[in-house]
Amino acid sequence: MQNILSVEKIEKYYGNKGNITKAIDNISFNVNQGEFLGIMGPSGSGKTTLLNCISTIDTVTTGKIIINNKDITALKSKALEAFRRDELGFIFQDFNLLDTLTAYENIALALTIQRKNIKEIDKLIKDVASKLDITEILSKFPYQLSGGQKQRVACARAIVTEPSLILADEPTGALDSKSSRLLLGSFEKLNKEYDSTILMVTHDSFTASYANRILFIKDGRIFNELVRGNDTRKEFFNKIIEVVSLLGGDVGNVL
Repeated sequence: MQNILSVEKIEKYYGNKGNITKAIDNISFNVNQGEFLGIMGPSGSGKTTLLNCISTIDTVTTGKIIINNKDITALKSKALEAFRRDELGFIFQDFNLLDTLTAYENIALALTIQRKNIKEIDKLIKDVASKLDITEILSKFPYQLSGGQKQRVACARAIVTEPSLILADEPTGALDSKSSRLLLGSFEKLNKEYDSTILMVTHDSFTASYANRILFIKDGRIFNELVRGNDTRKEFFNKIIEVVSLLGGDVGNVL
């Protein structure tokens, strides 16, 4: 099985000599092709910093992050921009859609930046729209869409370039329960049927229960790990709740 992500003994410090904060403390883990990994932890645990380092938004102080056989910690600015564009897909809590563009045009933007030709763009958009059941809304503007529809358009934009790794930051945070279930069902479909590799940070145990594996972060370190295996989603959810309680908070405040 191909290794997509290797995080090797990374540390991240903030501040100066008089006031240094260690946000990440010697974290290592791997993600293989086709995995759906969730990351959870209390507020201030370092999980957002971890995601920012993997997504190239932030840089590590020490250690390596290797994605698709490329050490991103060694890339310079232009090479890093190209890598981010071609290898990573991003799904944010607040959708980040452009209001003046239709759903189709929002999805096309990533492909236009890659300088794909018009015919190829059209085919790729129609294929991804079919996967996510959004074909009928491609001509609509964001203000005409529900929260769930907006997030599925954002999801389509993230995967249309066929990235090596999809990074989702609290993807259900702005959605109601019905829309959350639809989006998570789409994630599950992408992961199982299309072998997409997904890394998702979430505060919500229900959302996390859709993942194959979960890393729990506490005080900048990996506190625990759960693998779903043959568990039903309900059984996995109950195990997540147990670990959440050990982290020192209830389900609602684990961020």
